[in-house]
Amino acid sequence: MKYLQYFGLILFIFALLIFTAMLGIGKITLTSDNLTVDDKQSHHKVAIMKAAQAAGLLNTPTSNVAFISQYKSVINSAADEIEAQAAAGLPEGVPKWEYTIQKWQKNNYISEAVTKGASGPVKDNPLTFLFLTFGLAIIGGLLFILPKFLEHEGIKHNGIYLNSLTKGLKSPLQNLYLFGTILGVLVYGFFKLQDFFWPLVTVVLGLLISYFVFIRERSKEHQPKKSSSPVNTGWLGLIAGTYMLTFYVLLYWAPAYIDNWVTMVNPVSEMLSGNGASRWFLYGMMYTVIVIVMGIRMLTKYQHNTYQKIRTASVMFFQTAFAFLIPEILVRMNQPWFDFKNFWPLDYDFFYSYNIKELSSSGSLGLFMLIWGIIGIIIIIPLMTYFMGKRWYCSWVCGCGGLAETLGDPWRQLSDKSLRAWQYERYIIHGVLAFAIIMTSMVLYHYFTGTSTILGLNVEGVKSWYGFFIGAGFSGVVGTGFYPLMGNRVWCRFGCPLAAYLGLVQKFKSRFRITTNGSQCISCGNCSTYCEMGIDVRSYAQKGQDIVRSSCVGCGVCSAVCPRGVLRLENSSGDIVERTDALRTIHITEDQIFVNLK
Repeated sequence: MKYLQYFGLILFIFALLIFTAMLGIGKITLTSDNLTVDDKQSHHKVAIMKAAQAAGLLNTPTSNVAFISQYKSVINSAADEIEAQAAAGLPEGVPKWEYTIQKWQKNNYISEAVTKGASGPVKDNPLTFLFLTFGLAIIGGLLFILPKFLEHEGIKHNGIYLNSLTKGLKSPLQNLYLFGTILGVLVYGFFKLQDFFWPLVTVVLGLLISYFVFIRERSKEHQPKKSSSPVNTGWLGLIAGTYMLTFYVLLYWAPAYIDNWVTMVNPVSEMLSGNGASRWFLYGMMYTVIVIVMGIRMLTKYQHNTYQKIRTASVMFFQTAFAFLIPEILVRMNQPWFDFKNFWPLDYDFFYSYNIKELSSSGSLGLFMLIWGIIGIIIIIPLMTYFMGKRWYCSWVCGCGGLAETLGDPWRQLSDKSLRAWQYERYIIHGVLAFAIIMTSMVLYHYFTGTSTILGLNVEGVKSWYGFFIGAGFSGVVGTGFYPLMGNRVWCRFGCPLAAYLGLVQKFKSRFRITTNGSQCISCGNCSTYCEMGIDVRSYAQKGQDIVRSSCVGCGVCSAVCPRGVLRLENSSGDIVERTDALRTIHITEDQIFVNLK
């Protein structure tokens, strides 16, 4: 069986190498047919073709990486020329924003030229490359995973803190890597959005949070402690994290470079929706395949626990059906793309004017989608959380949670259990929730009144920064790219506004709890080790204290790995207010002692 697993690992690595190499395969040829513009903007095409001719790029096959770099310069030169023309005098009745080349148009022109002008083996044989990447990766992954069903049931640590892939980074290196990534995102956001204000606000808020954690909180009884660090750095984990981080950067902010990946999945997209693939279809397909394959791995690891098997099957189902297949089928039926399990504020653009208009103008089904989203926020979320805690969503339904539980499971032990991490968590996640509420309020105010500026802030600027920094940078680049470095629930724990909303309901008005039997606890620490949300479960168990932390997603792994059955997931008959005594103890008065002695 070991040799079969080694062969599967070789297949997976081979598929990953081909997938990476595809970024540089093929050539792109720019012709006049590669650029489509509106009749009102025909001067765009003239200026671009002129700049391309001067740069020697027109009708010249060029490698895709070099083409994108050169074509960006061409587009910028054309934009500068048109800007000069606008300064000299605009045509009558034409506003400047319509005459000049806007930032979003630059990106569209580049993507269109890359897609239409591409040639090479991927363009000619997409199904072949689909098999060599997705196909071989799936086969290799299953060959590596399936033999684990034959192993003895039960949790085996298997050197998780010794394996270079799963032991994490030393704390100083981890902090340096995290700081460098966030700084890089902020700097890129400044140049991408051409707005200094929001990056500066983000830095100021970060410093303010650090002040509360390092200075203000230190005056309290309990001093923040740093988490322990591995003796040696896990370089394989660092490489894996960097690869995932790079993927998200390309996906969100440099989609022209991944055109071969999108072309490869075109046949699948056309089969499901009838349309060509986009980068988001590529992402959704990859996401679903990963959740399914790594979900099978979860089933092998937790095959001794019925709750884990059902929960894993649930996230696999919801990701495959509700997040991937149903939205594509809706598009084929000429209906809006809609994920029925994705609610605001995680689905932060739900109340954007374009989405409201699209849903409200799409007949009865579109109107149902709009009403469903609103009912979900106001009724479904608090009601379900009251009866079942946030686990009903975060651990059974959510796509982000599904990826964290499947792909991220090998790194769940890296979640920081320190008091300092918990303090950061409280400030950041509730800050993101507040930002989401403020941004959405501004969007709705703009939608109903038409006012684009509120208290001196431009609504589009607020939307753009939230989408860039929270929707892309935090949830994708950091939230997933840091699985191998900081654990699998970085986004869920520190950034997800829906998790914050669910957590507030769970903490103050919910029947869900994890009960403990402290007399049976042997302090082995398995529960704390495997808690992905950074909760020191063992400290609760040792005191016989119920776990009611708002961050707990009720994944139940702490219970699954406990050798003594100390922990139990329950939905009590009463809400949380009635069951949060510090210790579950029996109090005996002096009168009772006297009676017993008699």
